[in-house]
Amino acid sequence: MQSLQNKRGLIMGVANDRSIAWGIAKEMAAAGAELAFSYQGEAFGKRVLPLAQSLGSDFVVDMDVTDEESMDRGFAELRAKWPKIDFVVHAIAFSNKDELGGRFINTSRENFKNSLDISCFSLIDVARRSAPLMKEGGTILTLTYQGSTRVTPYYNVMGVAKAALESAVRYLANDLGPDGIRVNAISPGPMKTLAGAAISGARKTFRQTEANSPLRANATLEAVGGTAVYLASDAGAFTSGEIIRVDGGYHVLGMPQPENL
Repeated sequence: MQSLQNKRGLIMGVANDRSIAWGIAKEMAAAGAELAFSYQGEAFGKRVLPLAQSLGSDFVVDMDVTDEESMDRGFAELRAKWPKIDFVVHAIAFSNKDELGGRFINTSRENFKNSLDISCFSLIDVARRSAPLMKEGGTILTLTYQGSTRVTPYYNVMGVAKAALESAVRYLANDLGPDGIRVNAISPGPMKTLAGAAISGARKTFRQTEANSPLRANATLEAVGGTAVYLASDAGAFTSGEIIRVDGGYHVLGMPQPENL
């Protein structure tokens, strides 16, 4: 296991104990990291606090990425508690559930703007706020999905948002590289999470990738978390601007396996 001893970081986007962000947090804590958690609103706060406490953290901060004042307050709390951090995990995305089905051409202007704001611009905003705290360099991680580069049924506007997010990763990696800050994205395949369940046909997609990926399996939270540990550790010191796929190899396929044709 790569070590995160003496490293501190912020985990953004834990919804429950099946969240990818939670899988990352558990593996980072096991590797020795000290963690803070953000949440949005009282309902999510009630879920996040006991999870954070189970990893020995009582540092839980309310941050709404669509609200400048909320972000100002949240990062002020973070700076007051920890003048220096080593990593941030950005696991935040959103789109209207009603538009994650049907035809992409019917995407509404309002949901397009909202999806891009929360799912992409929030990374840029978080990076801008986090960079001054990474005084000795650090790591910014986000989560993406293969719908960014290949048409994926039901994913619709989120595919466009993830494409923008991946481009932002590359531009941020270039901007922040001189400061010793690495920026990367992890791209798991379909996973049984609260966010994934919002997408129409999620169960069919999960079964399809499990049956056809070279490893004949979908990723686990532990595998995604282990990848995050590597990227945030000293072993990942020269990895930046990358999209790391943790999907059982599904992304290499051009067609389903012969038995599934």
